[in-house]
Amino acid sequence: MKLIITGATGMVGKGALLEALDSPDVSEVLVVARRSCGVSHLKLHELIIDDFMQIAQVADQLTGYDATLFCLGVSSVGMSEHDYRVATYDLTLAFAHTVLEHNPEMTFCFVSGSGTDINSKTMWSRIKGETEAALQTLPFKGSYMFRPAFIQPLRGIRSKTAIYSAMYSALKIMNPLIMKLFPHYTTTTTQLGNAMIQTALHGFEREIIEAKDLTQF
Repeated sequence: MKLIITGATGMVGKGALLEALDSPDVSEVLVVARRSCGVSHLKLHELIIDDFMQIAQVADQLTGYDATLFCLGVSSVGMSEHDYRVATYDLTLAFAHTVLEHNPEMTFCFVSGSGTDINSKTMWSRIKGETEAALQTLPFKGSYMFRPAFIQPLRGIRSKTAIYSAMYSALKIMNPLIMKLFPHYTTTTTQLGNAMIQTALHGFEREIIEAKDLTQF
């Protein structure tokens, strides 16, 4: 399987990247990012692009792939609804339309988040829900929405979002207890990355993959 991964400089995307590079089921990985992910591997290629909204301009480099693991995302903290919509809905759909046009048999895995709800009054939840719904209307071979809750970073990975990084550092000693007490609401970057890879390979019984479902991988 040949994969495209976005968000590989972030916590979730880095986890997916490391699992993909280790997986015997993955023959090639293309990381699409604004800057290098800083990883070197024989399977790995990088496509650096400053503006993801212009992804169609480099579409010729996105051909011949089996699945996209879309792990790119921003925190809504301090953002207006308009800016968050552009960075979440508009950007994701622009990318999805482009890769689908050049890979009609592609599977698309989108990392959303626990609490996503298209009818929510909370801005980020509603926009994430609208993004999920729009992706599900596209004729991908399969489209899967991942909704993790608490994610423990492993393999030296750290969150780029300062508030999350501080939270993970503060909870580091308690992580094993948290995962034991709330097994259906916790996962790791390793488990989430593997779940996306296995879903891209084999599919899943539901298009919406909640935090509790990740324990099956």
